Amino acid sequence: MASGRMEFHADTIMQHANFAFVLPNDVSMEEVRDFRYYERPPKSLILLHGLTGTDTDWLYGGVGQEMAIQYNLAVFMPTAGNFFYLDRGYPGGNWGTYVGQELPDYIRSVFGFCDSREDTIIAGLSMGGYGALHTALAWPERFSSCIALSSALILQEMAEGPEEADTTMPPAMIRDVFGDLSTLMTSDRNPEVQYQRLRKTGGPIPEIYLAIGREDRLYAANQRFRTFLEGENAAFRYEDGPGDHNWRFWNEYIDRGLAWVLDNKRR
Repeated sequence: MASGRMEFHADTIMQHANFAFVLPNDVSMEEVRDFRYYERPPKSLILLHGLTGTDTDWLYGGVGQEMAIQYNLAVFMPTAGNFFYLDRGYPGGNWGTYVGQELPDYIRSVFGFCDSREDTIIAGLSMGGYGALHTALAWPERFSSCIALSSALILQEMAEGPEEADTTMPPAMIRDVFGDLSTLMTSDRNPEVQYQRLRKTGGPIPEIYLAIGREDRLYAANQRFRTFLEGENAAFRYEDGPGDHNWRFWNEYIDRGLAWVLDNKRR
């Protein structure tokens, strides 16, 4: 197993960007639960942090390295600030394009991974759960699957009034990140709008794994998105269980999400 951290100059955000990585290049089979994942070449996983997080969150708090081992995945974990993985509309602030396009291109050129849609997955927690959904639906030609854990899908609450939204973000920050809140629900910052546009175009739509703890303050918002996906007859799996907004839940359900996504790919 190889692991480390790198930085490179990213044009989309006009700065040196950091990411951590884990490569399953010399895993001992004694560590592996299911040998079937090693009957194929490694697949790629871009794994996103939550609000206030960094590229090392999934290594130190989460099970990024363990997932690389168990599922034969090359895992890449970028630092992407508190911008919800969204483009701000100008060079230097396009965090969505950075994660959805420039970072995968760099990974492919340097590591040889993220080289096909079928073999590339994106996942994240909280802000990163929202980011994984938004990125997968913005670049469906690059990502075959999305795993969204405890996703910060409280767009409706923010649109109705950022002062009352149950979030640690101050109202000024919400307006800065999401722009005109009066049009938020009909904009491409809303994954529901993104999904419906993809349905109309007839192009590929990533599979979605959605999970939320029943004690999580984001539970109601995730239920709304689940209901939306059911109404769209989407290719998705929803799971919930006892748990709050913490690593205990995320570490269990990233494992469950990867098992579902990768078993689907074997069929």
